[in-house]
Amino acid sequence: MKIEFYAKSNPKETIQQHTDKLLKNYKILNELYYKVPINWNLLKDACIYHDLGKINSKFQNKILYGKRNENEVAHNLLSLAFINTKLLKEKYSEDDIKILAHAVAYHHERGIYDKELYEEELKDIKENAKEFKYDKLEITRIKEIPAKYFSKDRIYDDNENFYNYVLIKGLLNRLDYAASGDIEVEQKNDFLRESLSNLMLSWKNLNPKSHWNELQNFMINNKEKNTIVIAQTGMGKTEAGLLWIDNNKGFFILPLKSAINEIYKRITGNIVFKNKVGLLHSDTFSKYIEYEKEEIDIQKYYNETKQLSLALTVCTLDQIFDFVYRYRDFELKLATLSYSKIVIDEIQMYSSNLVAYIIVGLKMINEVGGKFSILTATFPKFIGDLLKKYNVNFVESEKPFINNQIRHKVKVLEEDLNVKRILENYKENKILIVCNTVKKAQSIYNELVKNKDIEKQRVNLLHSKFIRKDRNEKEIKIMELGDKDNKDFGIWIGTQVVEASLDIDFDLLFTELSDINGFFQRLGRCYRKREFKEEGYNCYLYVGKEKPCSGIRNNERSIIDYDIFKASKEILLKEKIDGSLSEQKKLDLIDRIYSTENIKDTKYYEKVIEGIRYLNTIDAYELDKKEVRKRFRDINSLLVIPLPVYEREYKIIKKLEEEINVKKPSTKENKIEKSKKLELLKAYTLNISYGEANKRIKDEETINLGKFEKIYILDCDYDIDLGIVLKKIENNNLDFDSLLI
Repeated sequence: MKIEFYAKSNPKETIQQHTDKLLKNYKILNELYYKVPINWNLLKDACIYHDLGKINSKFQNKILYGKRNENEVAHNLLSLAFINTKLLKEKYSEDDIKILAHAVAYHHERGIYDKELYEEELKDIKENAKEFKYDKLEITRIKEIPAKYFSKDRIYDDNENFYNYVLIKGLLNRLDYAASGDIEVEQKNDFLRESLSNLMLSWKNLNPKSHWNELQNFMINNKEKNTIVIAQTGMGKTEAGLLWIDNNKGFFILPLKSAINEIYKRITGNIVFKNKVGLLHSDTFSKYIEYEKEEIDIQKYYNETKQLSLALTVCTLDQIFDFVYRYRDFELKLATLSYSKIVIDEIQMYSSNLVAYIIVGLKMINEVGGKFSILTATFPKFIGDLLKKYNVNFVESEKPFINNQIRHKVKVLEEDLNVKRILENYKENKILIVCNTVKKAQSIYNELVKNKDIEKQRVNLLHSKFIRKDRNEKEIKIMELGDKDNKDFGIWIGTQVVEASLDIDFDLLFTELSDINGFFQRLGRCYRKREFKEEGYNCYLYVGKEKPCSGIRNNERSIIDYDIFKASKEILLKEKIDGSLSEQKKLDLIDRIYSTENIKDTKYYEKVIEGIRYLNTIDAYELDKKEVRKRFRDINSLLVIPLPVYEREYKIIKKLEEEINVKKPSTKENKIEKSKKLELLKAYTLNISYGEANKRIKDEETINLGKFEKIYILDCDYDIDLGIVLKKIENNNLDFDSLLI
């Protein structure tokens, strides 16, 4: 009787069947990206060898009967014994064989080597292997691999073969995970160029004179190069970025989830089919459920997105750039980026730590063959200087892509943001107010709704401290009022969450100063594409009086480096900005504030440099992925349900909790059903920092999502109009003013 050896249990899949799936995906990858500079035969052999260690009785008993043995040796280590180095030397160098061995050994980061157990397992495997037949491999030897090829060590980044190893191991992981998930490893991008041509044709049908503009033609002409391009709001940066990506694998990176959601909807609504574009951030699944009303397989779409298999993905930085830590298993992402094109938008919005990650990440991507384009409305010059310092080449346009329209006439006010001028200008206008903190935004809201001349329903608030359900509804409403064709009027008060990439166009802007970059970003939400020809001002900037604006402090809790805020305020006052502010003047001010010479003595710059130094000196494989995720996102938060929401929706929340925790067979349908219930439950939640949660969590009440994940109940006030309002805690130094966005 033929004996089968299994690689997977649910559904059962033999080692040969699983390996054949890898080889099928290998063929797809090789045909699409054959130019990736690796030894493709070596990758193919890695596929064939990677799971052979599963031909051991302990593993098979686990698969067939669920029996676990604490003395089981990890199959990734046992697979090494099948590598016949003597035969392989006829076609590979010793360095190649070492790369092959390390890729196989570490395709899972698990297993401890014990010589006695290992030798015992090999005896068992030798017996079993007599029954193992596979047309892709003749097993010629089962023996511990010589130490010169693998001795429980690593190929570190000071080894000249480091990137060769990273690409082989990373691509092996891609092929293995795709095979396990029953998806194709890569979707061919043979549609983007044609989709953009069709978009232009549709524009020409409306206006025969339509054509790609100067920015978009620059991107077309430089699509084989790294680029840094400055273009003002409304110049068609999204289309320009897609034209640069062309028919290649691409990632479009933005800083905020709200901005990513809008770009995703815009691309899938007007340019390409939905299932060809991925949306990748922490709420991907819930957004897919919300957006995808058609009969598509959401679980498959989600898996393809998470596996980076789609040709085009819109995502946050943390989903892709955590490889800069070179953690255990980082190779998959960098290997994928080696044949990808990455567009980074709104780079000025990233903190000092994230700027360090971007610089180190772009250097590594450049070294493995990937391409990048920084496509932004404003660009801090020192970032370009640092990229040059680290030998990252790029081209810049001779001049920024701006026009001579005057969109903004600015009044700088040396006072705290208040409602006096807002009330004076509320004449059926669409008014946007941007505050640095939630507390300040709530304060302005409370003052405005008390005014008898303003209908309360025309005043709205949007910040990060609403539960998801309410925030989603508010984002839809602000987009509706901010639509350029909407003639209605009203007031929206927001924080940083409204300042980036939301395609909204208001008539008047009242804003606190954060820094000069943030100010210009906020200007982009007012007279977005229109010329302001009227008398007076359409933008009022409050720079503070004796004290800085809300959220600005000369300590670590400041939302913007204090020195940057101070320099921004000084230059605006020194230049006596009053009235028309041209696009060129905006860029000149940015250049002066963010030149290396001007910024080099600030704490902000020190943090960027320290971040780069840390990443460059950290030992590869020192950290695991979980720790890196925490560091990269600077995660210091809890998922909570505000107590008033919990009490109001108690029956629904507890019913969802109960249904989520019911144990059911692990079928695709059950997984989707559970995910949908989880998303329904999370609609009542929001994230809050540990500091904010301090002494406000009701320990006796939690919502349990399995063994390890919990949702906490936050003792606070909550209002659908205001969001959460924290109760004062005695002896707590935390100020609600530290809530940022």
